[in-house]
Amino acid sequence: MEFLVATLTIFVLAIFVGFEVITKVPPTLHTPLMSGSNAISGITLVGAILSAGTKHTTLTEVLGVCAVVFATINVVGGFLVTHRMLAMFRKK
Repeated sequence: MEFLVATLTIFVLAIFVGFEVITKVPPTLHTPLMSGSNAISGITLVGAILSAGTKHTTLTEVLGVCAVVFATINVVGGFLVTHRMLAMFRKK
């Protein structure tokens, strides 16, 4: 029970810190930071695939598949944003 409380406390603190960090980023830097986070999302995708493939229980399999779906959406969205950002700097 103590482990669960400690884990939830860390999770909630991470949410607050993440929110504060993201809201302090100016809009001009948001797109380059989004494209830079694709590497992190790629690592998350690899971890999600490994988690989905272990098949310890049905719950881990379902959560792993959900993690793969969400990480894939994040990676694809990041690349689309990067493509759009780079298109703004091309000569017409």
